[in-house]
Amino acid sequence: MLSELYIENLAVIRETSVNFCKNLNIFTGETGAGKSILINGINAILGQRITRDFVRTGEEKAFISATFTDIPENAVKKLEELGFSCPDRTVILSREISSDGGSVARINQRPATVSAMHDVGGLLINIHGQHDSQVLLSPERHLGIIDSFGELDSMISEYRESFRQLQEISRNLKSIMLDEAKKSERIEKLSEIVDEIGSLDLEDGEDIAIEEEFQLAKNSDLILKALNLSNEALNSETEVSALDLIGQASEQLSRFADVSADIDALCKRLSSAVIELSDISDELSKIGDGIDINGERYDYLTKRRDTINRLKKKYGPELSDVIKTYENSAEELAALSSSDEEIKRLEGEKNRLLSEVTAKAKALSEARTKAGERFVSEVGKELAFLDMPNVKLAVSHETGKLTANGMDTLELLISSNPGEPPKPIAKIASGGELSRIMLALKCVIADKDDIPTMIFDEIDAGVSGRAAQKIGIKLAQIGKLRQVLCVTHLAQIAVMADNHLMIEKKVSDGRTITTVKPLDFEGRKLEIARIMGGDNITELMLENAEELLKTKNNT
Repeated sequence: MLSELYIENLAVIRETSVNFCKNLNIFTGETGAGKSILINGINAILGQRITRDFVRTGEEKAFISATFTDIPENAVKKLEELGFSCPDRTVILSREISSDGGSVARINQRPATVSAMHDVGGLLINIHGQHDSQVLLSPERHLGIIDSFGELDSMISEYRESFRQLQEISRNLKSIMLDEAKKSERIEKLSEIVDEIGSLDLEDGEDIAIEEEFQLAKNSDLILKALNLSNEALNSETEVSALDLIGQASEQLSRFADVSADIDALCKRLSSAVIELSDISDELSKIGDGIDINGERYDYLTKRRDTINRLKKKYGPELSDVIKTYENSAEELAALSSSDEEIKRLEGEKNRLLSEVTAKAKALSEARTKAGERFVSEVGKELAFLDMPNVKLAVSHETGKLTANGMDTLELLISSNPGEPPKPIAKIASGGELSRIMLALKCVIADKDDIPTMIFDEIDAGVSGRAAQKIGIKLAQIGKLRQVLCVTHLAQIAVMADNHLMIEKKVSDGRTITTVKPLDFEGRKLEIARIMGGDNITELMLENAEELLKTKNNT
């Protein structure tokens, strides 16, 4: 239940803390006193959109905090999924709104996203406002009402999964069923690509290896000449070579190596140079011996290199792109070549899924028919209690083509007077009737969920007298099963409160301030009398108010 609501600097509310009981909590107050601000505050901590206009004029920020105790198990699990602990099944949702338009959401004092707050709040509070009655005027939403009442979520999910598979198979089938001209044209194009690339048996990286070998073969004469000249310079058998000269230098210096440490070091370096240059000479000889000037190999390298470069220019830029083009083309060609078999397979799967979806749609339709019958019966009982015994609810149920929601089109109809055929609610129901019909629907559907708190914002619109009294009694009955918060202008409803809260607007230091205070019995008498007769409260009004309050205790 919502145990406490704290509001600071929200519109005309400077600061207030409201405590609630677990049963029926009623808000009353003069028009414009600020009752809607309380609802706005609750909407804010439920993750609804808010603007900087909510911040009290002259203040930097507004703050709203709501404490929920003994929350249901599904809310505890949702909090844990979102990474929030829930000690003692208590959760605090808070929202800070800055005058510059920004806001910060928190769950149990930890930063949270507005989306997370919305997910959690939706499991804790169900708000019914005046505009919610519009759902009755929108036939496209009536199917959801019956589905919710019939608890058909599981059936609908299974149906939608099969319907999704059917759509996917249908799309795949359509994509491969090209007309024969386009199919033949595509096969011809793909065949050319596969033949052109596939015949070369390319390997990734081959272009680099071919290029290196080609350059070596192309410059083999010059490379051999350079190798021979280099080797001759290092180690000539006919002339004085570099190795001979370095050897002579080393020999001359070695005579004085024991005289100078520097000379000894240079001697050792010359000796190392002789060894290194001798090794280089050997490597030059090996490289020269390994170069085989082969005209046929050179021709092959030239042609292979030109072919690869042409394909890279056409399908590249890299050789890996050429190879990928070949693989994709071969795969598509194989699919098109075997498309007749694939089409047969997909058609068989489509027919199977169509039968499955149709069967599930029929089962869902039958379940909706039964749920609609139960719904009409139960809502009828509620309407009779709400002083609308002659109003009969009916469900117009038609079936048609398969959609994501099944094969059904539903619309709730009403007959306001005996003998009249049911007609669309929008054409018949008055504002007062809509309020009571919506309350009846809420009462019936509420038994199917475990949301612990229900809020009714001016459910009394368009009603009075005995009908208002019945609404008050119904709210009190709901309040015995779950927590109810209700904003009302009617004494017949206000007297049913287990916790009566008055919203009052005052002017202090030139500023308007709205306060919320709980009323004791005497305070309730005055407020009930004011609601019935205005500000000029008489003794008779007070007696009538007291009688109403006492009558409530016997209801």
